[in-house]
Amino acid sequence: MALKIRLTRGGTKKRPYYRIVIAEAESPRDGRFIEKVGTYNPMLEKTNSERVRVQEDRVKYWLGVGAQPTDRVKRFLANLNIIDSANITEKTKKSQPKAKAQERLKEKAEKAAAAAQAAKESQETAAAD
Repeated sequence: MALKIRLTRGGTKKRPYYRIVIAEAESPRDGRFIEKVGTYNPMLEKTNSERVRVQEDRVKYWLGVGAQPTDRVKRFLANLNIIDSANITEKTKKSQPKAKAQERLKEKAEKAAAAAQAAKESQETAAAD
């Protein structure tokens, strides 16, 4: 039984509200869960203390038992100093551009560097004359 600490969506259309729950990894996103340990309201300002509320003792218990938080929940827990922020990966593979787009960006950067180098050389030769 693999446990996850994850978000379940509630609220209405265009007004999301999430519960932070402990659930089995195979259960549906909004389906059966074991325990509710907090809430997340993205409609509130980032500085509002009610934006993310967590029962710290229960989260620490479930982490000790072996529950794995999702990336978003991991970020919340790191901001609340419940876990180390070193455990957070900055870039996920999903957020990066596809291979072809990365190649195009690399080529564009190389062309820009070559153009800058050529411009620098032409200025130096003009200054030397």
